[in-house]
Amino acid sequence: MARMQIAQMSFARVYPLLAQKAERKGRTKEEVDQVLFWLTGYDAAGLQAQLEADATYEQFFASAPRFNPNRSLITGKICGVD
Repeated sequence: MARMQIAQMSFARVYPLLAQKAERKGRTKEEVDQVLFWLTGYDAAGLQAQLEADATYEQFFASAPRFNPNRSLITGKICGVD
């Protein structure tokens, strides 16, 4: 079976995995939410609506209310990739 591309995965499936990873690294679900809110412009109600709509990861970001103009200042490695 081919691996599903992250863009087509359900955000409701990925979101708890993000929170779990953050918690393993000593962070909280609330901090994950804070980052998502900052990056995408969603609020708690908007995030919940996306989770309930079973939006894909791609749809979640495509429907973002407003991306933070400072997002380009984020630098570093993710999974060992620059």
